[in-house]
Amino acid sequence: MIQQDFAQRVANLVSSDSSIIGLAVAGSWADDELDEYSDLDLVLVTREKIGGNREKMIRFAKTCGEFISGFTGEHVGEPRLLVCMYDNPLLHVDIKFVTLKEFEKRVDDPVVLFERDGQLSEVIRLYPSQWPAPDLQWIEDRFWTWVHYIASKIGRGEYFEALSNLDYLRMNVLSPLMQLKNSQKARGLRKVETRLKASDLENLKITVAQYNKTSLVKALDNAVSVYRSLRRTLFKDTLLWQDKAEKKSMDYFKAIRKS
Repeated sequence: MIQQDFAQRVANLVSSDSSIIGLAVAGSWADDELDEYSDLDLVLVTREKIGGNREKMIRFAKTCGEFISGFTGEHVGEPRLLVCMYDNPLLHVDIKFVTLKEFEKRVDDPVVLFERDGQLSEVIRLYPSQWPAPDLQWIEDRFWTWVHYIASKIGRGEYFEALSNLDYLRMNVLSPLMQLKNSQKARGLRKVETRLKASDLENLKITVAQYNKTSLVKALDNAVSVYRSLRRTLFKDTLLWQDKAEKKSMDYFKAIRKS
């Protein structure tokens, strides 16, 4: 596959550069889910810190292939990430630049393609990865304010804003909670079509609205029902339910629905 060919070329390239400790690959490759549509997620481990220095990151990326463009990953809170496009073949490649010390903190364990003196493998052995789980109290503290906000946008006729925020609920609340319920990593909406149970996928579908008030109201009502069901399943007695915020927001939503 083109991703494997590209990665092997980069591994051969860095093996002769003493400033580089190792190269690993994460994402679909590490999950054994690589297909023709996959991006390539590389992790470059360097002796000196490069991550965050756009000029140095771009300079390295240009040595890896027919570089088209690249930009740093502040949009996902990761300035050490360089999002690249290459040509011949056309391929999306993410390169994360970290030091060996930074490599200790990982959300998952990548596949090592090249390393000096087993250093990456040793870090993986000594420092277990930890995938971030949804914070249930954080969600509950915000959910009903989000419901009120979406209802207000429906009431005002800001349907695009309402649609956008319903999508936010699916990505950041409903889908992660479904994944948690099924002992899966919380990955937002990534590959939910194949990873979620059929019943959960149907519950996501009914929160998708069209650009009109009736559809938006129905979708928000469904989102609330799905959240309540997930909350009953997942929440423990130690978590505080925001009962007053729930009642006030739902009263407001009912009024919007009738208007």
